[in-house]
Amino acid sequence: DLYRKVFVFRKDPSDAFVQLRARLEQPLQNFTLCLRSYTDLARPHSLFSYATKAQDNEILLFKPKPTEYRLYVGGKFVTFRLPEGGTDWHHVCASWESATGVAQFWLNGKPWPRKGLQRGYTVGAEAAILLGQEQDTFGGGFDFYNSFSGELADVYLWDTELSPDKMRAAYLSLRLPPALLAWRSLSYQVKGDVVVKAQLLE
Repeated sequence: DLYRKVFVFRKDPSDAFVQLRARLEQPLQNFTLCLRSYTDLARPHSLFSYATKAQDNEILLFKPKPTEYRLYVGGKFVTFRLPEGGTDWHHVCASWESATGVAQFWLNGKPWPRKGLQRGYTVGAEAAILLGQEQDTFGGGFDFYNSFSGELADVYLWDTELSPDKMRAAYLSLRLPPALLAWRSLSYQVKGDVVVKAQLLE
């Protein structure tokens, strides 16, 4: 149980990552991914990378610069642009629905304009799931200048699109529905220079 704890990725650039294990019974037609991050990196970096043998960017949450997030599904991406701001914790939720191809992005409990992405696509189930690196091959192929440095917490992945109420609940750390990946019962393995520490701020 990682309640009120964070992963600290200490080095920049880094070869470190955290490998996650999810119980995926079948391919995904929908998903919601939520996580909290805290970094002062100005260069591109990967937050969450879900790769299959067929597609290295099956699901990828990537930050090319401080004012942009990219959500990839099946190798294609949409960009969500942020206002210029200082360094602070970002709570991000990204969801996607195959039937409509609608991608949603929420930052700190607020929705951004929805975008279209990969309508009719199916996300594969046999996945390597990593925090802190972007996979260019299944489970590897890292570019260390896309590595994450900073703090990550509250990682969740659901096989549904969460309702707006649940998106806000995730931001407020309230009770959440059962998830494929859940911070309170995370199955993970640290590879390299990553330490688990108590959260400093609310």
